[in-house]
Amino acid sequence: MTSGYPHPLQKESLPMHPYRLNRLFNPRSGRALDVAVDHGFFGEASFITGIENMTKVVDVLLDAAPDAIQLTLGQAHKLQSRPGKAKPSLVLRTDVANVYGNPLDAHIFSHHVPHAIEEAVRLDAVAVCANLMQLPGRPEIREANIRSIMALREEATRFAMPLMIEPLVMQDNSTAGGYMVDGDIDKIVTLVRQAVELGADLIKADPADDLSAYSRVIEVADGVPVLVRGGGRVDDRTLLERTARVLDAGAAGIVYGRNIVQHPDPAGITAALMRVLHDGASVDSALSSLQERSR
Repeated sequence: MTSGYPHPLQKESLPMHPYRLNRLFNPRSGRALDVAVDHGFFGEASFITGIENMTKVVDVLLDAAPDAIQLTLGQAHKLQSRPGKAKPSLVLRTDVANVYGNPLDAHIFSHHVPHAIEEAVRLDAVAVCANLMQLPGRPEIREANIRSIMALREEATRFAMPLMIEPLVMQDNSTAGGYMVDGDIDKIVTLVRQAVELGADLIKADPADDLSAYSRVIEVADGVPVLVRGGGRVDDRTLLERTARVLDAGAAGIVYGRNIVQHPDPAGITAALMRVLHDGASVDSALSSLQERSR
Protein backbone atom coordinates (compact mmCIF):
# COMPACT_ATOMS: atom_id res chain seq x y z
CA MET A 1 0.00 0.00 0.00
CA THR A 2 1.04 3.58 -0.50
CA SER A 3 0.18 6.86 1.18
CA GLY A 4 -1.17 8.41 -2.02
CA TYR A 5 -4.83 7.56 -1.42
CA PRO A 6 -7.46 10.26 -1.91
CA HIS A 7 -8.99 11.97 1.10
CA PRO A 8 -12.69 10.96 1.41
CA LEU A 9 -13.73 14.45 2.52
CA GLN A 10 -12.61 15.86 -0.82
CA LYS A 11 -15.31 13.92 -2.68
CA GLU A 12 -17.61 16.37 -4.45
CA SER A 13 -20.59 14.01 -4.18
CA LEU A 14 -21.05 14.41 -0.42
CA PRO A 15 -24.43 16.06 0.20
CA MET A 16 -23.13 18.65 2.68
CA HIS A 17 -19.86 20.08 3.86
CA PRO A 18 -18.84 17.59 6.56
CA TYR A 19 -17.14 19.87 9.07
CA ARG A 20 -17.52 17.39 11.92
CA LEU A 21 -15.89 14.64 9.87
CA ASN A 22 -12.65 16.63 9.95
CA ARG A 23 -12.38 15.25 13.50
CA LEU A 24 -13.09 11.66 12.42
CA PHE A 25 -10.71 11.11 9.51
CA ASN A 26 -6.96 11.29 10.00
CA PRO A 27 -5.75 14.40 8.12
CA ARG A 28 -2.68 12.56 6.81
CA SER A 29 -4.30 9.46 5.42
CA GLY A 30 -7.95 10.44 5.07
CA ARG A 31 -8.84 7.20 6.87
CA ALA A 32 -10.44 6.33 10.20
CA LEU A 33 -10.59 3.60 12.83
CA ASP A 34 -13.84 3.68 14.80
CA VAL A 35 -14.06 1.24 17.74
CA ALA A 36 -17.66 0.13 18.28
CA VAL A 37 -18.65 -0.59 21.87
CA ASP A 38 -22.39 0.07 21.57
CA HIS A 39 -23.34 -3.60 21.87
CA GLY A 40 -25.08 -3.32 25.26
CA PHE A 41 -27.83 -1.28 23.61
CA PHE A 42 -29.37 -4.40 22.07
CA GLY A 43 -30.20 -6.34 25.23
CA GLU A 44 -28.35 -9.56 24.38
CA ALA A 45 -26.35 -11.16 27.20
CA SER A 46 -23.57 -12.44 24.92
CA PHE A 47 -22.97 -8.98 23.49
CA ILE A 48 -21.54 -7.55 26.71
CA THR A 49 -18.80 -10.15 27.17
CA GLY A 50 -15.59 -8.22 27.70
CA ILE A 51 -17.32 -4.85 28.03
CA GLU A 52 -19.16 -5.38 31.33
CA ASN A 53 -17.45 -2.36 32.94
CA MET A 54 -17.72 0.45 30.43
CA THR A 55 -15.67 2.90 32.48
CA LYS A 56 -12.72 0.52 32.23
CA VAL A 57 -13.42 -0.07 28.53
CA VAL A 58 -13.27 3.66 27.83
CA ASP A 59 -10.07 3.93 29.90
CA VAL A 60 -8.47 1.20 27.77
CA LEU A 61 -9.61 2.78 24.53
CA LEU A 62 -8.39 6.22 25.53
CA ASP A 63 -4.97 4.65 26.01
CA ALA A 64 -5.27 2.87 22.65
CA ALA A 65 -6.17 6.18 20.93
CA PRO A 66 -8.23 5.15 17.88
CA ASP A 67 -9.75 7.87 15.72
CA ALA A 68 -13.25 7.39 17.17
CA ILE A 69 -15.30 5.37 19.64
CA GLN A 70 -18.89 4.39 18.89
CA LEU A 71 -21.11 4.65 21.97
CA THR A 72 -24.75 4.99 22.97
CA LEU A 73 -26.67 7.86 24.54
CA GLY A 74 -26.27 6.33 28.00
CA GLN A 75 -22.51 5.73 27.73
CA ALA A 76 -21.27 8.66 25.61
CA HIS A 77 -20.56 10.84 28.64
CA LYS A 78 -17.87 8.38 29.74
CA LEU A 79 -15.83 9.56 26.77
CA GLN A 80 -16.96 13.14 26.39
CA SER A 81 -16.48 14.08 30.05
CA ARG A 82 -12.76 13.32 29.76
CA PRO A 83 -10.57 16.43 29.35
CA GLY A 84 -8.24 17.06 26.46
CA LYS A 85 -8.35 17.77 22.72
CA ALA A 86 -6.55 14.64 21.56
CA LYS A 87 -9.11 12.05 22.69
CA PRO A 88 -11.01 9.91 20.14
CA SER A 89 -14.08 11.43 18.53
CA LEU A 90 -17.58 10.24 19.42
CA VAL A 91 -19.82 8.38 16.96
CA LEU A 92 -23.29 8.09 18.52
CA ARG A 93 -25.48 5.01 17.98
CA THR A 94 -29.06 6.20 17.50
CA ASP A 95 -31.22 3.07 17.11
CA VAL A 96 -32.05 -0.03 19.12
CA ALA A 97 -33.51 -3.35 17.93
CA ASN A 98 -34.16 -6.87 19.23
CA VAL A 99 -33.20 -8.78 16.09
CA TYR A 100 -30.16 -10.65 17.39
CA GLY A 101 -31.72 -13.33 19.60
CA ASN A 102 -31.89 -17.02 18.76
CA PRO A 103 -34.72 -17.74 18.52
CA LEU A 104 -36.14 -14.35 17.62
CA ASP A 105 -38.79 -12.88 19.90
CA ALA A 106 -42.35 -13.22 18.66
CA HIS A 107 -42.46 -9.45 18.27
CA ILE A 108 -39.38 -7.76 16.83
CA PHE A 109 -38.75 -4.03 16.62
CA SER A 110 -36.32 -1.29 15.73
CA HIS A 111 -36.62 2.28 17.01
CA HIS A 112 -34.41 5.34 16.86
CA VAL A 113 -33.84 7.59 19.85
CA PRO A 114 -36.19 10.60 19.97
CA HIS A 115 -34.31 13.85 19.32
CA ALA A 116 -31.21 11.78 18.49
CA ILE A 117 -29.60 14.49 16.39
CA GLU A 118 -30.03 17.18 19.05
CA GLU A 119 -28.56 14.76 21.58
CA ALA A 120 -25.60 14.19 19.25
CA VAL A 121 -25.05 17.95 18.95
CA ARG A 122 -25.15 18.35 22.75
CA LEU A 123 -22.68 15.47 23.13
CA ASP A 124 -20.37 16.96 20.46
CA ALA A 125 -20.50 13.82 18.31
CA VAL A 126 -18.84 13.79 14.89
CA ALA A 127 -21.51 11.52 13.40
CA VAL A 128 -24.55 9.40 14.25
CA CYS A 129 -25.05 5.77 13.24
CA ALA A 130 -28.26 3.96 12.28
CA ASN A 131 -28.97 0.46 10.93
CA LEU A 132 -30.44 -0.60 7.59
CA MET A 133 -31.10 -4.31 8.15
CA GLN A 134 -32.13 -7.00 5.71
CA LEU A 135 -33.40 -9.88 7.85
CA PRO A 136 -34.72 -12.97 6.00
CA GLY A 137 -38.51 -13.11 6.07
CA ARG A 138 -38.89 -9.95 8.18
CA PRO A 139 -39.33 -6.97 5.82
CA GLU A 140 -40.96 -4.95 8.61
CA ILE A 141 -37.54 -4.42 10.19
CA ARG A 142 -36.13 -2.93 7.00
CA GLU A 143 -39.22 -0.71 6.78
CA ALA A 144 -38.71 0.45 10.38
CA ASN A 145 -35.06 1.20 9.64
CA ILE A 146 -35.98 3.22 6.54
CA ARG A 147 -38.50 5.25 8.52
CA SER A 148 -35.85 5.94 11.18
CA ILE A 149 -33.25 6.90 8.58
CA MET A 150 -35.65 9.32 6.86
CA ALA A 151 -36.49 10.98 10.19
CA LEU A 152 -32.82 11.17 11.17
CA ARG A 153 -31.82 12.49 7.73
CA GLU A 154 -34.20 15.43 8.06
CA GLU A 155 -32.77 16.49 11.42
CA ALA A 156 -29.19 15.62 10.48
CA THR A 157 -29.42 18.01 7.54
CA ARG A 158 -30.84 20.74 9.76
CA PHE A 159 -27.96 20.47 12.24
CA ALA A 160 -25.22 19.49 9.72
CA MET A 161 -24.69 16.21 11.60
CA PRO A 162 -23.12 13.46 9.43
CA LEU A 163 -25.31 10.37 9.19
CA MET A 164 -23.60 6.97 9.08
CA ILE A 165 -25.90 4.24 7.76
CA GLU A 166 -25.03 0.62 8.59
CA PRO A 167 -26.39 -1.77 5.93
CA LEU A 168 -26.58 -5.23 7.53
CA VAL A 169 -27.40 -8.22 5.33
CA MET A 170 -28.17 -10.81 8.00
CA GLN A 171 -28.48 -14.59 7.89
CA ASP A 172 -31.47 -16.44 9.31
CA ASN A 173 -31.11 -16.45 13.09
CA SER A 174 -32.51 -19.97 13.40
CA THR A 175 -29.62 -21.43 11.41
CA ALA A 176 -26.78 -18.97 11.95
CA GLY A 177 -27.55 -17.48 15.35
CA GLY A 178 -27.85 -13.79 16.10
CA TYR A 179 -25.64 -11.13 14.52
CA MET A 180 -24.32 -13.35 11.72
CA VAL A 181 -24.03 -11.49 8.43
CA ASP A 182 -24.55 -12.81 4.93
CA GLY A 183 -21.34 -12.20 3.00
CA ASP A 184 -22.98 -12.35 -0.45
CA ILE A 185 -21.41 -9.45 -2.37
CA ASP A 186 -24.52 -8.93 -4.53
CA LYS A 187 -26.73 -8.48 -1.46
CA ILE A 188 -24.20 -6.18 0.21
CA VAL A 189 -23.87 -4.01 -2.90
CA THR A 190 -27.66 -3.69 -3.21
CA LEU A 191 -28.18 -2.65 0.42
CA VAL A 192 -25.22 -0.25 0.36
CA ARG A 193 -26.73 1.39 -2.71
CA GLN A 194 -30.04 1.81 -0.87
CA ALA A 195 -28.18 3.47 2.01
CA VAL A 196 -26.62 5.92 -0.43
CA GLU A 197 -30.03 6.65 -1.96
CA LEU A 198 -31.42 7.36 1.54
CA GLY A 199 -28.80 10.06 2.05
CA ALA A 200 -25.89 8.46 3.90
CA ASP A 201 -22.87 10.67 4.56
CA LEU A 202 -20.93 7.58 5.65
CA ILE A 203 -21.47 3.86 5.09
CA LYS A 204 -20.58 1.23 7.71
CA ALA A 205 -20.58 -1.86 5.50
CA ASP A 206 -20.37 -5.62 5.96
CA PRO A 207 -17.22 -7.36 4.81
CA ALA A 208 -17.80 -9.86 1.99
CA ASP A 209 -16.98 -13.54 1.65
CA ASP A 210 -15.16 -12.65 -1.58
CA LEU A 211 -12.96 -9.69 -0.75
CA SER A 212 -11.51 -9.68 -4.25
CA ALA A 213 -14.83 -8.19 -5.37
CA TYR A 214 -15.04 -5.57 -2.61
CA SER A 215 -14.29 -2.73 -5.01
CA ARG A 216 -17.90 -3.17 -6.16
CA VAL A 217 -19.06 -1.88 -2.76
CA ILE A 218 -16.84 1.18 -3.08
CA GLU A 219 -18.03 1.77 -6.64
CA VAL A 220 -21.72 1.67 -5.75
CA ALA A 221 -21.14 4.03 -2.80
CA ASP A 222 -19.77 6.43 -5.44
CA GLY A 223 -17.95 8.94 -3.26
CA VAL A 224 -19.65 8.26 0.08
CA PRO A 225 -16.86 7.04 2.41
CA VAL A 226 -17.15 3.34 3.28
CA LEU A 227 -15.95 2.03 6.65
CA VAL A 228 -15.91 -1.76 6.91
CA ARG A 229 -17.24 -3.68 9.92
CA GLY A 230 -15.07 -6.23 11.72
CA GLY A 231 -17.49 -9.03 12.56
CA GLY A 232 -16.55 -11.87 14.93
CA ARG A 233 -13.19 -12.48 16.57
CA VAL A 234 -10.41 -13.66 14.28
CA ASP A 235 -6.65 -14.08 14.72
CA ASP A 236 -4.39 -11.06 14.35
CA ARG A 237 -2.99 -11.90 10.92
CA THR A 238 -6.44 -12.54 9.48
CA LEU A 239 -7.68 -9.24 10.89
CA LEU A 240 -4.76 -7.24 9.52
CA GLU A 241 -4.89 -8.95 6.12
CA ARG A 242 -8.63 -8.32 5.82
CA THR A 243 -8.04 -4.68 6.77
CA ALA A 244 -5.34 -4.26 4.13
CA ARG A 245 -7.53 -5.83 1.46
CA VAL A 246 -10.56 -3.61 2.05
CA LEU A 247 -8.33 -0.54 2.15
CA ASP A 248 -6.74 -1.57 -1.13
CA ALA A 249 -10.28 -1.89 -2.53
CA GLY A 250 -10.92 1.73 -1.61
CA ALA A 251 -12.46 1.67 1.88
CA ALA A 252 -12.02 4.86 3.89
CA GLY A 253 -11.59 3.02 7.17
CA ILE A 254 -12.82 0.34 9.53
CA VAL A 255 -15.28 -0.04 12.41
CA TYR A 256 -14.11 -2.84 14.69
CA GLY A 257 -15.47 -3.86 18.09
CA ARG A 258 -14.82 -7.32 19.49
CA ASN A 259 -11.53 -7.70 17.62
CA ILE A 260 -10.21 -4.78 19.67
CA VAL A 261 -12.00 -4.77 23.03
CA GLN A 262 -11.74 -8.57 23.46
CA HIS A 263 -8.10 -8.65 22.34
CA PRO A 264 -5.46 -9.45 25.01
CA ASP A 265 -3.71 -6.17 24.07
CA PRO A 266 -6.32 -3.65 22.85
CA ALA A 267 -3.78 -0.84 22.65
CA GLY A 268 -1.37 -3.04 20.70
CA ILE A 269 -3.86 -4.25 18.11
CA THR A 270 -5.17 -0.67 17.74
CA ALA A 271 -1.62 0.58 17.12
CA ALA A 272 -1.06 -2.17 14.53
CA LEU A 273 -4.30 -1.31 12.73
CA MET A 274 -3.49 2.40 12.80
CA ARG A 275 -0.10 1.70 11.22
CA VAL A 276 -1.83 -0.08 8.34
CA LEU A 277 -4.47 2.64 7.99
CA HIS A 278 -2.43 5.78 8.41
CA ASP A 279 1.17 4.84 7.64
CA GLY A 280 0.65 2.36 4.82
CA ALA A 281 2.52 -0.32 6.80
CA SER A 282 2.53 -3.88 5.51
CA VAL A 283 0.68 -6.63 7.35
CA ASP A 284 3.97 -8.31 8.29
CA SER A 285 5.40 -5.08 9.67
CA ALA A 286 2.28 -4.28 11.70
CA LEU A 287 2.09 -7.84 13.00
CA SER A 288 5.76 -7.78 13.98
CA SER A 289 5.29 -4.57 15.96
CA LEU A 290 2.31 -6.13 17.76
CA GLN A 291 4.25 -9.29 18.62
CA GLU A 292 7.17 -7.23 19.93
CA ARG A 293 4.88 -5.75 22.60
CA SER A 294 4.20 -9.21 24.09
CA ARG A 295 7.86 -10.19 24.44
